[in-house]
Amino acid sequence: MTILILGLILFLGLHSIRIFAEDWRNRVRARMGQLPWRALYSVVSITSLLLIIWGYSLARQAPIVIWTPPPFTRHLAALLAVIAFVFIAAAYVPRNGIKARLHHPMTLGIKTWALAHLIANGTLHDILLFASFLVWAILLFRVSRKRDAALGTSYPPGSSGATALTIVTGIAGAIIFALWLHLPLIGVRPF
Repeated sequence: MTILILGLILFLGLHSIRIFAEDWRNRVRARMGQLPWRALYSVVSITSLLLIIWGYSLARQAPIVIWTPPPFTRHLAALLAVIAFVFIAAAYVPRNGIKARLHHPMTLGIKTWALAHLIANGTLHDILLFASFLVWAILLFRVSRKRDAALGTSYPPGSSGATALTIVTGIAGAIIFALWLHLPLIGVRPF
């Protein structure tokens, strides 16, 4: 569990710099230069993500069950996962109505993904992993919305075609991941 916690602290800590220390981040990035900052950020991100994956896989070998979710939570989690994939797609499809309306769909996707997994899993390592990401995403969303308001950020209006493409892409991604990738990558069949 120590490796999982270390990975979470490094990953979420690094990705929380904009939440808690944006002025420091801007000063260091200006001093280092854009390319070295991105390189360092990428190395720490990848390393911490690998620590999370390794720590999670070690924790799964001796799980500590906190609660046993009712069977219906798997179905609810599947629905929420589809919604999370749509939000994530909305972060990348240009001029879609979801991003125009909600402004930070990637963060909403992470919140939805974390909530889905929290309600369907009851082991300590699952709760630690998904609750950490949920709390982080909630904080990031609040800070991002405040930053948008302070900077007067406006988002271009979405088109119905781009919104439809976003929804289809998100649903297709969720289906592909659930049917063919979740088991080999995560080791658990979602259905």
